[in-house]
Amino acid sequence: MLGLGEAGCEIARDLVAAGADVRGYDPVVPGVDGVEKRVDEADAVRDAELVLSVNSSHDALTALTNARPGLRPDTVWADLNTASPGTKAALVEATDALVVDVALMSPVPGKGLRTPMLVSGDGAARYAEVMGALGASVTVQPGPAGTAISRKLLRSVFYKGLAAAVVEALAGAEAAGCADWLAANVSAELAGFDEHTIDRLVDGTRRHARRRADEMAAAAEQLRELGVEPRTATAAHDLLAALRDGDPG
Repeated sequence: MLGLGEAGCEIARDLVAAGADVRGYDPVVPGVDGVEKRVDEADAVRDAELVLSVNSSHDALTALTNARPGLRPDTVWADLNTASPGTKAALVEATDALVVDVALMSPVPGKGLRTPMLVSGDGAARYAEVMGALGASVTVQPGPAGTAISRKLLRSVFYKGLAAAVVEALAGAEAAGCADWLAANVSAELAGFDEHTIDRLVDGTRRHARRRADEMAAAAEQLRELGVEPRTATAAHDLLAALRDGDPG
C-alpha cells in the first residue's frame, strides 16, 4: 500500500483482515495496525505481488517513479487515484510492470475493500482475480489504462455538478428565507426521475436554450443580490448561451 490516508487505511485494514500480507508506506501517516511499515516507496514494493497506489492524483506518477527501483516486471501496479486518463496512460509508459487503472465508484469510508471498483488495463484481469479472492467488488472494463477512470470522471461531471448546483441553490434559498421549500422541491424532482428524464433534459435544454439562458442570467443576478457567488448558475448560463448561438457543445 502506497498511501495510508483515509481511503488507503480502510482498504489496508480490510486486506489485513482478509488474510493478505500487507506492507505500506506513507510519508505522513505513522502506520496502520497489521500493516508492515516500510521506509520508502521502493522498499514497500520490492517483494510485492500487487501494489495499490492510493495517493492524490498529483502524486500518481511521482509514487511510481519513486517505487520503480523496487518493482519487478511481474508486479501488478494498481493506481487507485482519480487522475486523468492521460496520467493513467503515462503510468504505462513509465514502467514494465502491469498497470491497472482502478476507478473507485463510490466513497471508500464505511465500505473499504467493498467499495465498487471499475478496472482497466493490462493487469486488470489479474487485479480482479487477486482482489476478488480477498472480498473486493471488481468489474473489469475492457480497454487500456485510462478507460475506467474516464467513465468515472464523465459520471463526475453529472454527479458532482449536480451536487454543486444543489449547494449553490440552497445557499441562495437560505439567504432568501425559503431553504426548506427549495429542499423539498429538489427532493421531489429527483424522486420523479425515470428512464425518460435524460431525453427530456437534453431535448428541452437545446430546444429552449434562448429562454433558459435569459432565465439563468436572472438567477445569477438574484444570487449576487443575496450575497451568493453564482458559480454554477453562471456556468449553466454560459452553456445555454453557447447552444443558443449555435455551438453544439
